[in-house]
Amino acid sequence: MVTISVVVNSLVVEQESESTITRALAPYELGRKLRQLRLRKKIALVDLGKHTGLSPSMLSQLENGKMIPTLPTLTRIAMVFDVGMEHFFAEKRQQKLFSIVRAGERMRFPERADTPTPSYFFESLTFSSQGKGVHAYLAEFPRRDAREVSEHFHEGSELLFVLEGSLAIRFQGEDHELQSGDSLHMDSSEPHSYRGLGETPARAIVVTVPPRI
Repeated sequence: MVTISVVVNSLVVEQESESTITRALAPYELGRKLRQLRLRKKIALVDLGKHTGLSPSMLSQLENGKMIPTLPTLTRIAMVFDVGMEHFFAEKRQQKLFSIVRAGERMRFPERADTPTPSYFFESLTFSSQGKGVHAYLAEFPRRDAREVSEHFHEGSELLFVLEGSLAIRFQGEDHELQSGDSLHMDSSEPHSYRGLGETPARAIVVTVPPRI
């Protein structure tokens, strides 16, 4: 039963990840661009399949947006039509900024993939937005000892609002404790770090803004 549960959970995560990737690629309209290239060159699906080594059925699904092309697949097609990869990614569908991210579409990442005890986990709240001037995240901070966390920095500024729990922020060598409802705004080019203080992980909204030019 445990094995079956693990397999089912793995499939659910995989499906959610694929849905997220599909949504992120949607503004580039890869399928439409593939079809336009083929029709412009007056090449049938069968003939394009012979040139690329891909089946006509697979090419049809790519054009109709039912499949996501891998980079090797996209490269093969680009070589046939003598276009660069930028042809597929340089131009996005133009639309006013409006983007909804559903709770089930977000993906959770650790602070760093190479650390066994990350000081925080984050989910992007704006991953599907194009041309955004800010980046927003839902972050979770497990309880950590001060010796387990390392400082980091990045250009711009950062706003943090604590949703729940207790959180310690180290900034310019000083520790500051925040509780649910507290917020801070800081110059994120200065080294800083976070760590949860309670038995229950702290949760916060984090917004980063690039530096003004």
